[in-house]
Amino acid sequence: MLVAPARVPATRRLAATLYGYAFLTDLVLLYPLYVLLFADTGLSVGQISSLFVLWAAAGIVLEVPSGVWADAVSRRLLLCLAPLLAAAGFALWVLLPSYPAFAVGFLLWGAGGALRSGALEALVFTELERLGAADRYARLIGRTRTAEVLGAVGSGVLAGPVFALGGYLAVGAASVATCLLAAAVAARFPEHRQPPAAPVPSGGDDEPGWLDSLRLGLREVRADRRVRAAVLLVAAVTAIWGGLDEYTGLLAADTGMAEVGVPLLLLLVWAGMTVGGLLAPLGERLSHSGYAGLLVFAAAATAAGALLRHPAGFVLLAAAFAAFQLATVLADVRLQAQITGSARATVTSLAGMATDLTIVAFYAGYGLLAGAMGNPAAFAVAVLPYLLVALWLLTGRA
Repeated sequence: MLVAPARVPATRRLAATLYGYAFLTDLVLLYPLYVLLFADTGLSVGQISSLFVLWAAAGIVLEVPSGVWADAVSRRLLLCLAPLLAAAGFALWVLLPSYPAFAVGFLLWGAGGALRSGALEALVFTELERLGAADRYARLIGRTRTAEVLGAVGSGVLAGPVFALGGYLAVGAASVATCLLAAAVAARFPEHRQPPAAPVPSGGDDEPGWLDSLRLGLREVRADRRVRAAVLLVAAVTAIWGGLDEYTGLLAADTGMAEVGVPLLLLLVWAGMTVGGLLAPLGERLSHSGYAGLLVFAAAATAAGALLRHPAGFVLLAAAFAAFQLATVLADVRLQAQITGSARATVTSLAGMATDLTIVAFYAGYGLLAGAMGNPAAFAVAVLPYLLVALWLLTGRA
């Protein structure tokens, strides 16, 4: 589809704002160090694990309500509020380091993530559709995922020097600063509200209320098999490799690599994820069977790379994570293309909640697997469900 020349600057502005927001959102210097902050404060492993549970729970509980709020009020407003909540949490961590402050900080961080999830994808797709450039969604979201990875890499590069200069207080201040910048960038997002396609009566108001947006979103998922399948596909594709990403450091240590070399192996994986996001425009050309083959390749490369038990296996792992990143972007593209109603953020948040619930179940299962057979074998077993997802795609039920 051709974009009218007069609308090209608007598309470019949207893209630049999106990339800047994504980069700043993940350029948080506390990322590589917050576990050390917790440990240095005197928290046990059990207490730290409980904080992660709080973090996940906050995201799950608030995922759908925040999506509904975005549809009923303003998606741009939620994108501005999300980094401000995270900034408040990070400030608490470094100013009042204690278990209660860490817990409140994780609740704020989880709430911020929930506000951003669903609202971002819905705003971007809606604006592109308004500009007659919906076919650019895959390219923009793929590059957005790359910007997020680059932000995380940047935080890893900068955290050490900043910590050496001023300790946790300096790292925390830098993290708060990037969050404030992200909020300022979010204010530049364009937003043009569309009237609901099938409004639910809401006391005479022209705009749908909170409950109306929720009903519209749930109705679309229930009534349209294609939307329902797309929601399930997002969760099925995203959850497992997203959970495995948290354990790549342990897998790297199991290769015999010295601790100083572990970040280099992780950098290789991040590079793969970066490439996967950039391949989104090419990935759109994949047929149904091609997409299924992409998942099979990613699963096989993950299993082979992990079972190799050698640093060289991370080359395969990088290729696998590139394929997983591409598959995740394409699943999101498919979901946005299937949604036709006005409750786009609500439906997207339903997919996000399904993903979060699946990841929590994955964490529990992976812990049992790794405890029984070690990380390499657990990695190989964990990706087996992708073969079932590929079969589901090939049978035409997705």
